[in-house]
Amino acid sequence: MATIHPSTDFRSDTVTWPTPTMIEAMATAELGDDVYGEDPTVNQLETLAANLLGKEAGLFVTSGTQGNLIAALTHAQRGDEAILGADAHTFCWEAGGIAVLGGITPRPLPTDSRGRMALDQIKAAIRSDNPHLPHSRLILLENSSGGNHGAAIELDYFAAIYTLAQTHDLKVHLDGARLFNATTALGLDPAAMAAQVDSVSICLSKGLCAPVGSLLVGSKAFIHQARRHRKLLGGGMRQAGGLAAAGIIALKTMTQRLQSDHDQAQTLAQGLATIPGIDIDPAVVETNMVFFDLAAEVPVTPAELIKTLQLEYGLYLGGYGDRTLRAVTHYWIEPAQVERLVNAIRAIVATQ
Repeated sequence: MATIHPSTDFRSDTVTWPTPTMIEAMATAELGDDVYGEDPTVNQLETLAANLLGKEAGLFVTSGTQGNLIAALTHAQRGDEAILGADAHTFCWEAGGIAVLGGITPRPLPTDSRGRMALDQIKAAIRSDNPHLPHSRLILLENSSGGNHGAAIELDYFAAIYTLAQTHDLKVHLDGARLFNATTALGLDPAAMAAQVDSVSICLSKGLCAPVGSLLVGSKAFIHQARRHRKLLGGGMRQAGGLAAAGIIALKTMTQRLQSDHDQAQTLAQGLATIPGIDIDPAVVETNMVFFDLAAEVPVTPAELIKTLQLEYGLYLGGYGDRTLRAVTHYWIEPAQVERLVNAIRAIVATQ
């Protein structure tokens, strides 16, 4: 298969390549054995992440899925129950890991168009102390909400849930794979969001452009136990400083430029809205994700549209079920490519 350059790839922000500055830093990073706690670059990255999010300690992990799973294993035990949204990434897209590997029962609740569970439904889902029932132990949240147009969920939502959780002795974990997109859109300090949960996972290899890795942050006691679970899952890395060096640049610099991706996503949404047969509301585009539908009268299928974009225009787009498609902007997408994508979709739809 030919190499796909990320400048033509709108399928996800996971397709990003490390920047030239990252590559240089990776090549010259100071190394040690991270399992022994002796990789200075990894240690620097973990401290940076913890400080950035206002937590006591951090842990470098291989992926966001691993970070979320480690958090669940650390907060809950076999037979416990986790309350989460029915469209949450942890429930839908992580291979059932909390149940398969942790013995933790998911309790999915319906969400609104922004990915929010209703507070009264969360309260009603908390189990009484009854030997017939699993023990409610954990609430799993997400921001931004990847399955809901990348919505940036407001701080008050998390504050209300955290208060409820503390009242009932539950822990709260935030899947913050794109947390910096959310806080950029909301104009918030990321630490303000992290203060409303017990632990947070953040992804370095999406819009922040690092090649590999995520971070899990929380209290020192939590991270101490999380490190054990990372080892259990085979996530202990040795000379990982090369990867961590890219992560340091991701946190220091790439988090500061995400508004550009959001602006490009809005430009894309506005352009798509001018195409007959494309259903989209630009007002729901808050971060770097653009979801749109092919109207029923358009004879081309999403699969055909995706294939034609690839073969005739060299552009890559993601399908999202039924007649919905998704485009994601990121560091490597330039305004000219956004214009190319709009014009290409217009031409394809018009010729059907």
